[in-house]
Amino acid sequence: MTRAPASLRLGGASRAGEDRLRLLEAIDRRGSITAAGEEIGLGYRATWDAVQALNNLFPAPLVRARAGGRAGGAAALTTEGEAALRTLRHVQAELALAMDRLSDRIGNDPGAYSLLAPWSLIMRTSARNALRGRVKNVTDGAVNAEVVVDIDQGLEIVAIITRHSVEDLGLAAGSEVVALIKSSFVVLVAGDSPVRASARNRLAGTIVGLDDGAVNSEVALELADGKTLTATITRGSVETLGLKVGDRATALVKASHVILAVE
Repeated sequence: MTRAPASLRLGGASRAGEDRLRLLEAIDRRGSITAAGEEIGLGYRATWDAVQALNNLFPAPLVRARAGGRAGGAAALTTEGEAALRTLRHVQAELALAMDRLSDRIGNDPGAYSLLAPWSLIMRTSARNALRGRVKNVTDGAVNAEVVVDIDQGLEIVAIITRHSVEDLGLAAGSEVVALIKSSFVVLVAGDSPVRASARNRLAGTIVGLDDGAVNSEVALELADGKTLTATITRGSVETLGLKVGDRATALVKASHVILAVE
């Protein structure tokens, strides 16, 4: 039977490709994010990135985890994660049958174009942070507009985009959007009460990941239940601020550095 590539969309939520849902299966079997990544051939960082992306893009977290470093930590699927897996398997079974029928028909028609896996057309972006939310309100200006996006239970991100973009994306109160933020655009300060700054977005949270490189460090900040924001800052800044896992910190992001996308 042909194995059809698939993506999953739950109740208006974001799509998740089969590769990431295979990761969920492995987490369910192994009880560890690190071990699951090794099983399906993903590195430590790529595995955690995938889990964070899923938790950020779906309405509720799919994975509950306790970080344990590269040695691994305990992890389990939430009720939503288990439902995602069950749904995908139903979808795959139906798609496999449909793909077999299509392959037979195309094979018997020498003038037909090859089937190019339409189900694999999933949005990809270079922005490190992708947070799904719903537009709370839109305030028009002469050229630009201010868009307030509710990410999770009152956690808000403000974006400044052109009025033309608002119209082109069809944004209005209640619209579902994805806020994209490059990790290099995120400024971190220690603690919950930063000094006064011009940045429109101030997002306080707890540091749950700190990965040092030769020059820069990647810091993962848990903002709310299952929602994380990643910042790329210099190792010198990490040392100067004395940042470590478990500390409170605040992310500052200019509203003009937030990109909004719709499906």
